[in-house]
Amino acid sequence: MTIVKVLLPLAVADAYSYLLPDDVYADVGDFVQVPLGSRKITGVVWINDGSDDGFLKNTSKSKLKSIISRVDMKPLPLDLMKFINWVCDYYISPKGMGLRLVMNVPEAIGPVQHIDAVKLGSGIVERATKARTKVLDIAEVGETMRKTELAKLADVSVGVVDGLVKMGALSTAQMPKFAKFKTPKTDHNLASLADDQNSAASQICEAIAAKKFECFLLDGVTGSGKTEVYFAAIAKVMEQGKQALVLLPEIALTVDFLQRFENRFGVEPAPWHSGLAKGARERVWRAVASGQAKIVIGARSALFLPFDNLGLVVVDEEHDGAYKQDSGVMYHARDMAVVKANMCGFPLVLASATPSLESFLNAKNGRYTHLTLDKRHGGATMPQVHAVDLRDHALESQKFLSEPLIKAMQAKLALGEQSLLFLNRRGYAPLTLCRACGHRFACPQCDAWLVEHRYNNRLMCHHCGISVQKPHNCPQCKAEDKLVACGPGVERIFEEAEAQFPEAKIELLSSDIQMNVAALQKRLNSIANGDCDIIIGTQMIAKGHHFPHLTLVGVVDADLGLENGDPRAGERTYQLLNQVAGRAGREQKQGSVLLQTYAPQSPVMRAMIAQDRDAFYKAEAHGRELAGLPPFGRLAALIVSSKQQKKAFDFARAMISEAPKITGVVILGPAPAPMGFIRGRHRVRILARAPKGFKMQDWLKSGMLTLKPTGDLKVQVDTDPYSFF
Repeated sequence: MTIVKVLLPLAVADAYSYLLPDDVYADVGDFVQVPLGSRKITGVVWINDGSDDGFLKNTSKSKLKSIISRVDMKPLPLDLMKFINWVCDYYISPKGMGLRLVMNVPEAIGPVQHIDAVKLGSGIVERATKARTKVLDIAEVGETMRKTELAKLADVSVGVVDGLVKMGALSTAQMPKFAKFKTPKTDHNLASLADDQNSAASQICEAIAAKKFECFLLDGVTGSGKTEVYFAAIAKVMEQGKQALVLLPEIALTVDFLQRFENRFGVEPAPWHSGLAKGARERVWRAVASGQAKIVIGARSALFLPFDNLGLVVVDEEHDGAYKQDSGVMYHARDMAVVKANMCGFPLVLASATPSLESFLNAKNGRYTHLTLDKRHGGATMPQVHAVDLRDHALESQKFLSEPLIKAMQAKLALGEQSLLFLNRRGYAPLTLCRACGHRFACPQCDAWLVEHRYNNRLMCHHCGISVQKPHNCPQCKAEDKLVACGPGVERIFEEAEAQFPEAKIELLSSDIQMNVAALQKRLNSIANGDCDIIIGTQMIAKGHHFPHLTLVGVVDADLGLENGDPRAGERTYQLLNQVAGRAGREQKQGSVLLQTYAPQSPVMRAMIAQDRDAFYKAEAHGRELAGLPPFGRLAALIVSSKQQKKAFDFARAMISEAPKITGVVILGPAPAPMGFIRGRHRVRILARAPKGFKMQDWLKSGMLTLKPTGDLKVQVDTDPYSFF
């Protein structure tokens, strides 16, 4: 019997050795069932070189367990296996965790399931009623379908279908459990492209035709028609019979966005996100693996779907921090999309109105092909941006809308136009305290205040998710009616807007407000149709939405996020403000934006007002270069956690003592992480900074990571960290 290596979807660093029985045929990529302790588990044959050499050290061959069986399904693509190896090596993660990203739909790991169905039979109909005739007319098309589906299409009861089966006019059959995705129509609803759009699309299509890797930065202002450009590229890929993947931040994966694809290609794309039901996930996974799903629109994890013949990846809103995974394999989907495209030899499109500094510099340096769209599509103009200096326009006590913003909104109401109030803070208030004793409501498991959510009268932690009923009395001093909300959240802005504009129809959009997909889409359609006057929302309203009647955007707190000590704070704030400002004036009417700020002279505010993005990037790059921060240097963060703070600190210090001394490599810490206590665990951070090009992974593995945590200690490695909580 041959020895093969089988990788399991567990937190294991490498594949395990198993015996391959002579009566079981399995090769690299095949899914196999193997014993693990007292249980059975499905894994993938990772290595099979036909020999025993190099597999066994001190273990006798007789002690190895045998593979139980091969799973009857298509093997894992070899390029995906290679990709998993690369990702896990780069992010210093167990390879089994990389495989888990692929095998995260257990229902899809196995043979294709079939269900009972019916099709046209050869029997004679005894009495051709109107209902029976309708059923047979549909069945004559030749498709096998479920009885319930056939009855629904014919608008008859299932009993009519059953009767035709008994007569033999319909015969029973088997069909796959899930319906196929329809083939996209590349010539459906073709858009007329402007010259700059056509030029950009042509360059991408040339790379697709050449079947070669090339990374394009599609850099266009909000409303410039970037989507139509990559639609043209997707159509080109479809003509080659290949698949296309469009990645989006989860928050931007709206029904409205999926509808745009259906309008262009005449069919629904295959969606992939955390909100999909089990059955829908299995359907998409299998359709992608078979090559039957041609267009996939998904969140970051869609990058690990087992594509049969992928020919293009588009990363829309490529600057968005949501592409960075913050647990498990801490990969950045944008960066790994570049790796995957290069590895497999197909083009990649990174699209954004506010590119990440990394992508912007790669384009300027010629590493990426820079495609620019600097005008809004259809003749619309960019909005005018103004700062409201809150030092000159003092806010009333417990009020958060300034006089200039209120007057601008009143003017829009008089014209019958819409206004958007944006605040990237969920809930009613970020802090609740007692006026009698000063008690503040903190999360018992985290270093965070509990946020009041007035719509359900609860206090919630936005880090661990703990939720408690808001009390009537202070738990500290027992005083009644002394609890006060401090600071604004979107719910509080909604309350203030209702009082300020009693005649206006106001919509609040926040991820905290529970509504199903249909209800959310109904609200969005209502806004787009002009059925409301004022929209109030968080980040979920800033991306991808097109509201024709919206001409004013008011940012309630434009400084939010600037002073959190994060090296990317300025860049992220600028990108978010630019995105939300882009909602204004997307049709023929001029849009305007008011930024309420206490720091109008900050680089971010100056760049927003002057609409001088390149100057902002130049200044941001200069500051990062002086500090040796990405993209001019490398960072790695190690988070050591334990239920005991001293234990975490002691282990972190021991790790640092093992680090090789290298000129130019600086170790910062150990220090409490910015969020030093989450879910009952103390968190200590070590930050390593090194020159660009430094082999950070090798240095970490040869030093600090040689120490293995024991007991309740955990070490989380974040290569190229994006946030610093």
